[in-house]
Amino acid sequence: MKIAIISPNKTHLQEMGKVLEARSHTVVLAEGGKSRMRQLVEQEHPDLLLVDGMCCDPNELSLVEHVTTHHPRTAVVLLCATHTPEFLLNSMRAGVREVLPSPASAPALEAVVQRVAAKLANAHGLPSGKVLAFMPCKGGSGATFLATNLAWQLAERDSVLLVDLNLQFGDALSFVSDEMPKSTIADVAREFNRLDASFLAACTVKVTPGLSLLAAPEDPSMAMEVKPEHIDAILNLAVLQYDFVLLDMSRALDTLSIRALDRASRIFPVLQTGLPGLRNATKLLGVFKSLGYAPEKIELLVNRFDKSSEIGAPEVRRSFGRTAQRLIPDSPKEVNAAINRGVPLAQLSRSNPVVRSLADMVAVLSPREEENTSLFNRLFGRA
Repeated sequence: MKIAIISPNKTHLQEMGKVLEARSHTVVLAEGGKSRMRQLVEQEHPDLLLVDGMCCDPNELSLVEHVTTHHPRTAVVLLCATHTPEFLLNSMRAGVREVLPSPASAPALEAVVQRVAAKLANAHGLPSGKVLAFMPCKGGSGATFLATNLAWQLAERDSVLLVDLNLQFGDALSFVSDEMPKSTIADVAREFNRLDASFLAACTVKVTPGLSLLAAPEDPSMAMEVKPEHIDAILNLAVLQYDFVLLDMSRALDTLSIRALDRASRIFPVLQTGLPGLRNATKLLGVFKSLGYAPEKIELLVNRFDKSSEIGAPEVRRSFGRTAQRLIPDSPKEVNAAINRGVPLAQLSRSNPVVRSLADMVAVLSPREEENTSLFNRLFGRA
């Protein structure tokens, strides 16, 4: 990959150059300020442009926007010593791929290069898995149950990785297996320099031939070891190895979770039809809008829906307007039995309405050619 770096700090410039050249990248170093961006990109046509020394002045972003508009094949990453949330949001709107701290650590540089390389691979037609994020609007909404059970049903015909991003109190594995994880996402972060396809696979629990699960840390204190750059690198690698990567997320909206949500092709906020759930879902949709997520990226999952409840389907539709919604029926007895046994609901009852609803989601997410269901084919179509 060809990488151009601009920095007014000669030490930063040389250190970043050494890190990237050691990974066999072609590196062009330019000492100076951000005003050199346009000239450098027009001369060198890099795949990645690293701009060090950006501050919180939004007026500087016009220089960046010129590059991203006229040279869309060049990914632009800013390096800032300090920045405000508003500057971060405006940077993304200007076309910046992401913003790193300055000076950038070697792992952070390696991770951003991997992310850009993954996007270049996708642009050249290499297969890439879909990232689906499940986020509860309120505690007890059932997001983990839906994420794990959908993952299990998807894995019957696709390769699936489920990543438990509820880093402090995640228990996704217990919904589909009684096995204890030998490694967790914290172990991946701790040995980040070893990350490749084989190491990632070795850190997961193989639930079924098609379903792997990367568990949350067993010790909540270890959650602090997982950084946004670790999540980026894991997802960049995972989408090249699996058809689907499902993220079981907590309710927290922080740098790490937003980084994960940015990568998702679909986000599924999970709520129940009580008033607190509806209010929290409305707030969450407002946050997604401020982050610039397209409406078609969001689909609300209304879990444990009861047609006889005070808040019915018409009220839900009025509350969320054009936002896509899917009603997941209530089946408390069988759902609780599956959770208490630590097995997917589909193993207990294929005819359960929740299982059928998730099967409908599978058909949409992973469509197959419709089978010929004619009487002749049913009777004589098998070899």
